[in-house]
Amino acid sequence: MKRAALVAACTLVAAIGTHGQAPQPRPSLPRLSATTTIPLALFKAPEGFEVTLWAGADLVRNPTNMDVDKDGRLWVAEGVRYRKHFDRQPAGDRIVVVEDTNGDGRADASHTFVQEPALVAPLGVAVIDNKVVVSQPPDLIVYTDVDRNRRFDPAVDRREVLLTGFQGKNHDHSLHSVTVGPDGKWLFNSGNMGGRFTDRSGRTFTSFSSYKADPIGPFTFPHDSTKLMGARSDDGHVYVGGFMVRMNPDGTQAEVIGHNFRNSYEQSITSFGDIFQSDNDDPPACRVSWVMEHANFGFSSNDGQRTWQADRRPGQSVPMAEWRQDDPGIAPAGDIYGGGSPTGTAFYEDGALGDAWRGTFFAAEPGRNAIFAYQPVRDGAGFRLERRTFLSVNDEEKWAGTDFSGGPGTTTAEISTLFRPSDVVVGADGALYVSDWIDPIIGFHEDLDDAVSGAIYRIAPRRFESTPTTIDPASIAGLIGALRSPAVNVRAIGFEGLKSRGAPAVPDVARLLDDENPYIRARAVFLLAQMGAEGRARLGAPSALRDADMRIAAFRALRRAGLDVTAEAATLAGDPDAGVRREVALAMRDRPAQVAVPILAKVAAGFDGTDRSYLEALGTGASGKEATLYDTLKRTMGTGPSSRWSDAFAWIAWRLHPPTAVDALATRASAATLSLERRRRAMDALAFIDTRAASAAMIDIATTRGPLKEAATWWVLNRLSNDWADHDLLPILKQRRLYDPDTITLQTAVVPERGPASSLLRVDDVVAQQGVAARGEAHATRCLMCHAIAGVGADVGPALDGWTRGKSPRVIATAIVDPDAGIAHGYGAVTVRTNDGVTIQGLVIKEGDPLMLRSMGGVTQIVPAARVKSRERMRRSLMMDAAQLGMSAQDVADVIAYLREH
Repeated sequence: MKRAALVAACTLVAAIGTHGQAPQPRPSLPRLSATTTIPLALFKAPEGFEVTLWAGADLVRNPTNMDVDKDGRLWVAEGVRYRKHFDRQPAGDRIVVVEDTNGDGRADASHTFVQEPALVAPLGVAVIDNKVVVSQPPDLIVYTDVDRNRRFDPAVDRREVLLTGFQGKNHDHSLHSVTVGPDGKWLFNSGNMGGRFTDRSGRTFTSFSSYKADPIGPFTFPHDSTKLMGARSDDGHVYVGGFMVRMNPDGTQAEVIGHNFRNSYEQSITSFGDIFQSDNDDPPACRVSWVMEHANFGFSSNDGQRTWQADRRPGQSVPMAEWRQDDPGIAPAGDIYGGGSPTGTAFYEDGALGDAWRGTFFAAEPGRNAIFAYQPVRDGAGFRLERRTFLSVNDEEKWAGTDFSGGPGTTTAEISTLFRPSDVVVGADGALYVSDWIDPIIGFHEDLDDAVSGAIYRIAPRRFESTPTTIDPASIAGLIGALRSPAVNVRAIGFEGLKSRGAPAVPDVARLLDDENPYIRARAVFLLAQMGAEGRARLGAPSALRDADMRIAAFRALRRAGLDVTAEAATLAGDPDAGVRREVALAMRDRPAQVAVPILAKVAAGFDGTDRSYLEALGTGASGKEATLYDTLKRTMGTGPSSRWSDAFAWIAWRLHPPTAVDALATRASAATLSLERRRRAMDALAFIDTRAASAAMIDIATTRGPLKEAATWWVLNRLSNDWADHDLLPILKQRRLYDPDTITLQTAVVPERGPASSLLRVDDVVAQQGVAARGEAHATRCLMCHAIAGVGADVGPALDGWTRGKSPRVIATAIVDPDAGIAHGYGAVTVRTNDGVTIQGLVIKEGDPLMLRSMGGVTQIVPAARVKSRERMRRSLMMDAAQLGMSAQDVADVIAYLREH
């Protein structure tokens, strides 16, 4: 896992090395000292900005998370006791206050706010007026600085455990920092160590999955997660894995607003109420996502019992499988950018960076030695997220010390790989601040910097002078200034102060509705909704607002204020904007069917048949009433044979998949008039219906010769041990001759050994040739034993359509001439030997009992677990090289030319 919560690898990877390889010896490393920092000249930032060292290791050590107070001081959580160093500082880790007392643009003082033995590498700190909220599993702790001297004194100040029950003390996949939303509510998240907590309203929430780990150090975890996976929470819903919570500042009225993350480190919420986060992966599929309310983000199965690897379907790419993007009920993943170790985030709405950066989501990526920047653009009911690098010291992308670069053995003396940003915040002065946990390694439950060094950098325009706005909480003008602050948690001072003033403050807040900055206008919207009848009168009805984003903000604001939005929902269900209709659908999630279904039916009429965020919002709103909505829509959108459904209704049926749809979905899956993609989608929907009729329909598809036979067989065998375990399918499978573990016949499938000719064909010779695409088409037929081109061929290796895009001729030639040089992730093969002497080499397309293996030529075999004598990872590719296929250097060049056109 990530040092100081820079999460990157699971315990298994730490034990056996990346991708199953044994850990490699580390090269000699520079000895880091307490004064080690990254040379500023290495940093690359956008034109016009400069990077300065704001605080060095003399002021801050091992920073895991930061926040900023109204006067511009940075409060830092330290992780000196991280993982195996739990006993390094017996007095406990610290929350320190770092400040620039002389205004010269660099911090010159730091002191301890609190230090106690209970603090063991806390992963979150939030400063909300005089409340300092520390995320320290199993507790969410609130220290109230009563005398406001920024030093915790138990004789004067208060310490309260607001919530408890979060799994994973001294573990990265646990409780993270608090952020205050524009509605005044607190948000926080926890990684997939999970938790079970009771809020101050008395409701208990549970979220666990199969991911678990033992404590490192003399600690205990509060729960036995194996007994709580799939448990229903008191709100009636089942949550699994990592989760996000929204609640009142006093811990009441908690609600889970997103779940099934792997390990989102920190969330950022905009003044419109949109939430963005990054999420760690099993490499290589880290992502940055918009968090739709109550969405399931897909890392575990819906009952928490199975990993994505166990449910990876034949032919699925790793990113699609890891985030279950082909499953109904899963939110769109967002930007999946590959290997990494994402940490802290921030959303910039105004400040020193200038208007060009307004609306930017910043995400720290220590695995890639960088800060990413996104400017989310509304796209239908969701957001388009386009990534660029805002800050980096490693333009050459020579990653080291990460799981995706090869593990501990890749640590290096290169200073460019030591930059490990743990957090990024927008300061009270509007500049950007980045904390750096300096280390050669990231992940593997390990750190190598015994000097516990750290740094904080400031990114701002050249010749920037830091001048935080003076905030006077005693006046309305001062509170308005706080509400306008660039620093997200400082705004809470203005929100709570103005809300408590009530009617006398309404005119001043209402004037913000005309501000040139839309984010400040949105802050006024959320506040006015909670300022009594006069405030809501100045806000007006959401449906009366001209701007769609403001309609969304106003509708959310009324809901957060606890008001009945049924009438507005009925009106906005026909709004011309897809994002507005999305919010209406989400608002129906816990409403009774008689209220929700007519509104959801109106929303469904606006579905364009392609917008997955819209479809997921509709399905979320229909939670617990899917069958009623399906039956209602079928009378209008789904008339006639299912083979003639519109794409819009076919997608809706897939998402809702009620038991009453089994026959229609089975008919659609068997309809030869439909495209294979549409048929497969109908078949997949059957796999998510837990009825005997659904499993029987899937068996019918599996025993019928056709293009879905193998996929249906996979589904039957996958569900045999989980969702359909009580359907007593084995006798039926034996009777239908689909699978009988006692009589199944296996055949040897072994890849030919490389011959002497393999070493004679050289990549340099291929690159030197001029390829001719017309000749390459004939030669490319030899590739079809393992690959598909234009839908024809075997699914043993990656499909070759578009595969060459972005690759150099040398890279392509190497893959054909020497396929062992680089095996695509997810296509590593195994050798299975059976008790009766059969050897099968192939890809595992289904784990568990039975195994399913696909060998060269697309031959698929089902192997009962009881017949497996041994299993080992192949050190070579399943693919025959060019020489084995009888190809010359010119033949390979011709194939490359052909593939470049596909």
